[in-house]
Amino acid sequence: MIKVKSVTKKYGNFIAVNDISFDIKEGEIVGFLGKNGAGKTTTMNMITGYIEPTQGKIEINGYDINKKPRKAKSEIGYMPEGVPIYNDLTVKEFVSYMADLKGIKGNSKKAEIQRVINETGLSEVQNTLNRHLSRGYKQRVSMAGALVGNPKVLILDEPTVGLDPQQVKQIRELIKSLRKKHTVLISSHILSEVSQICQKVIIIDKGNILTVDTPENLEDKVNNKNILTVTVEDTKNKINEVIKGLDNVKEIDLIMENSDGTKQYTIFAKGDKDIRKEISEKFAQNGITILELKKTEATLEDAFLQLINNFSKEDVQGGKK
Repeated sequence: MIKVKSVTKKYGNFIAVNDISFDIKEGEIVGFLGKNGAGKTTTMNMITGYIEPTQGKIEINGYDINKKPRKAKSEIGYMPEGVPIYNDLTVKEFVSYMADLKGIKGNSKKAEIQRVINETGLSEVQNTLNRHLSRGYKQRVSMAGALVGNPKVLILDEPTVGLDPQQVKQIRELIKSLRKKHTVLISSHILSEVSQICQKVIIIDKGNILTVDTPENLEDKVNNKNILTVTVEDTKNKINEVIKGLDNVKEIDLIMENSDGTKQYTIFAKGDKDIRKEISEKFAQNGITILELKKTEATLEDAFLQLINNFSKEDVQGGKK
């Protein structure tokens, strides 16, 4: 449904996107992740045809975005970040305007407007000015604009940013329901959100694709690491000294110092051996009180950070920085 083949985007000598390739199949909901400046927005702008790649090819449902832009763009519904809707229009007027832009006319236009309004849960506010809507409803209006014309591909840029928890839940459920009729690409920095609604994740950094995988596989890869989280009372600050004497510990990182004087650490063990008993005994012998000790369950955020950090280290070792 979406094919990105050896795409590069340069601005002068600066390479914003570097020879990236990936495929998104029909009916998939895919998360597109990356830090600020990683190349996410540039890539999405190329996919939507807003900017052209310096080299490479992008196809939307078989249409080359550069050679057949009208055909390709007719397959895309785009919801930009920041809710760029017209505040002086009602919900229904805005959806009607989007239908005009997409060339929908006559009786089919009226039916299409009502279909989209119903599908996005906007029926009760369809005659309300957009300026009077809550942020959550404005997000729905922006999504309604993307859905007009029933495009096969939806591209959603930060669809839940700025919403309260209840609104986030509602938008997530709406996105999940879209899979039945659409292929969805979501750009988001909220990793827990991507983990809950996406079947596949694409991670980009410094213009390079680091991985294309499922959230579950990425989390499992990090889970293979033997990582512990421990909260201690260490009045004599002996923990680093004690850790150095443990053969099965590779590294210890201070996460935070709490207001009550306790400290929380992450301990990275060597291999797969469970070292919780060994740590408990050694800490007790040295007057370090353990308040909590648990094996860390990895999240998509852990996998994301590990991939980014490993890529940064490779850059340094390779002399790219």
